[in-house]
This record gives sequence, structure tokens and C-alpha cells, in this order.
Amino acid sequence: MRNVALREPAKNHGEPFASPAIAPCWRSRVRRWIAWCVSGLGSVIEWLFGLVSLLLGLSIFAAIPLAQFLTLGYFLESSARVARSGRLRDGLIGVRRAARVGKAIAGVTIALVPLWLVGSLARSAELIDPGGRVAGTWRLALAGTTFATALHLAGALLRGGGFFHFLWPFGHPFWVLREVRRRGLGGVYAGARDGFWEFLVSFRFPHYFRLGLVGFVGTLAWLAIPSTLIAAGGRFPALGFLGALLLAAVVPSLPFLQVRYAVEGRASALFSIRTVRHRFRHAPWAFALALMVLLSAAVPLYLLKIEMIPREAAWLPSLVFVAFLAPARLLVGWAYARSGRRSSPRHWMVRAIGRLAILIVALVYVLVVYFSQFTSWAGIGSLYEQHAFLLPVPFLRM
Repeated sequence: MRNVALREPAKNHGEPFASPAIAPCWRSRVRRWIAWCVSGLGSVIEWLFGLVSLLLGLSIFAAIPLAQFLTLGYFLESSARVARSGRLRDGLIGVRRAARVGKAIAGVTIALVPLWLVGSLARSAELIDPGGRVAGTWRLALAGTTFATALHLAGALLRGGGFFHFLWPFGHPFWVLREVRRRGLGGVYAGARDGFWEFLVSFRFPHYFRLGLVGFVGTLAWLAIPSTLIAAGGRFPALGFLGALLLAAVVPSLPFLQVRYAVEGRASALFSIRTVRHRFRHAPWAFALALMVLLSAAVPLYLLKIEMIPREAAWLPSLVFVAFLAPARLLVGWAYARSGRRSSPRHWMVRAIGRLAILIVALVYVLVVYFSQFTSWAGIGSLYEQHAFLLPVPFLRM
């Protein structure tokens, strides 16, 4: 009979029993958490960058004739979306797309820095030794840099125009060769063309232009008579006083008429004053707050109309106008949405307090508009440039 030696399992003295899978699982969770934080931070930074790019784009459009209607149309559409949902965040339209455009513009700007430096050196060499050997060398360098930069920009745009595509040009030739082998040269061109067109169509420029143009004409129809009477007040004071009263009566309803038009898409909605008054009875304080913020944001901007701004710098004051008026437009849409949630009007005392607040704000605004004809460089013409309701720019004729 064999003697079988029973061996006891080795004891791990002083160490608690633990599964070897716990440590890797814990490390993977930490890595996922860090990746999630980094991804979330990048998304927030991209969104903020898109918001800044959007404001800059709207400001540039607001300083260009006819393109101004795009900015007004965007404001009306953002108010309409908030009015439909009741959420302020729904009014920030196209922030991610604006971030993509902003990153592409920043990438192009950085990619053009070498070309700018070589061009500056070439011009300096031409000034020091016109037609000399050194100047000729720099001219050749400039031609080569221009050709290389053009290829680099074309490759970055073909790959989608991402920010890092403009910073790292060495991967473009390999990517282009792979795509040409896979889809052919015609397929690469067709894909880039269709992608660019779809991205451009996603901005809905015709829709915003039509919305802004019709909204501008309908709103101007409300403001034309009171503004003309105020302008005539210099010769006939009674007409000026009558125009101020008419303007004070029209101003409280105009922002909500514009929202109603943007929501329904009918030009006749700009004149449905009875519907707006009915909605006011359901949310008087919300209407008063939105109107107060809108007119309060517009009043300080009249200071920018005291002195004429050069045409090439017109977008700078437009940026101030857009930054002030955009949140107010969102608040107007929120008040309109709030009025649609209530099934019954508020108490008459609540409505009376709301009307009193609206009357005070409207009278202060009319007083500012009246004196703007004496302080603005446009004179009487400033009476027709009421950017709180019309084009969000201080200079209609820029």
C-alpha cells in the first residue's frame, strides 16, 4: 500500500483572500470614468465654442445688407421653438454646426500662418534688393508654400474640415490615396460635394431669410405710422404726442405678434392682436417680464448710435446688439409658451398689475425712442431703426 502524502494548500499568511479579477475591473472602471469626464468636458467646450461662433456669425450677418434678415429670422425661429416647447435651451439652434464652422475657420487661419510668414519675408527681400538673387529665392519659396498650402487645405476639407485636420497635413496624401483606390477619383469628389451641400442646406438660409423679411415688413407696418407722427412732431407737436401714444399702445404686443407669426408661419398672424391679448390674460406677469427684459436690453444699445461706426467695423457693435437681444428673444418665446399652458385667465388683480408694469416699461421705451432722433447720427431715420423689433443692428443703412 502506497503512502500517500497529503499536502495542505499553501497558506497566504497575512494577505486577505481576493479575486484576481477585482483589480483589473476596478482599473477599467476608473479608465471609463476618466474617459467619460474627458469626453463630457470636450463636449461642453465644443458647445461653448459653438455658441461664441454662432454669436459672431449672427453679428457678421447683421452688419451685411440683406443678410440682416437672416439674423432677424434666426431670432424669430428661436423664439418660436421656445414657444412650442417651453424650454429655453430649444431656442439655441445650430450651436454644434456653428462650432464645426468655427473650428474650420480657426484651422484655416492657423494653416495660413506659414504662407503669411513666407510672403512677409518675400516682400521684405523685394524691398531691400529688388530683382536680386535673394528676392528671387524667396519668390520661389512663396510659390512652393502657396502650392503646398493649397494642397493641405484641399486635403483637410476633403477629410471633413476638422480642426486637427488642418494642424497635421502629413496624413492627407495617404488618406486621399486610400479613398481614391476604394471609391475612385470621381467618388471622392462626389462625396465631398454632396457632404458640403448637405451641410450647407442644414443651415436653412432660405427659411430664415423669408421669416426675417416677412417679419420685418409686417412689424414695420405697425411702427410706420407712429414713427412718422413722432418725426412730424418737430413742426407739429400735437402729432408727435399722438405718435408717442400710438407707439406706446403698439409696443407691448409686437414681440408676441412676431412669435405667433413664427410659430404659425402665416403673415396674417402678425396682425392677430386679439389672440395676443387673450394670451396675455393667461400669463400677464410672464408677458410683462419678457417685455421688460426685451426693451431694457434695447435701451442701452441706443448709446452706440450716437456716433457713426466705420463700415469695416460694423460687426463689432452688431455683436453687442446680438448678445443683448438673443436672450430677450428666448424669454419672449418662453412667456408665449407659458400663456398657452393655462386653461383659464388669471385674477383681474394680477392682470391689472401686469398691465401697469407693461405700461410703465412701454412709456420709458417710447421716451428713449423719441429722444433718439436728437442723439443718433441718423437723425429722424433712427425712429425707423427700432432694433428691439426690426433688424438687430444699430445702422440700417450700413
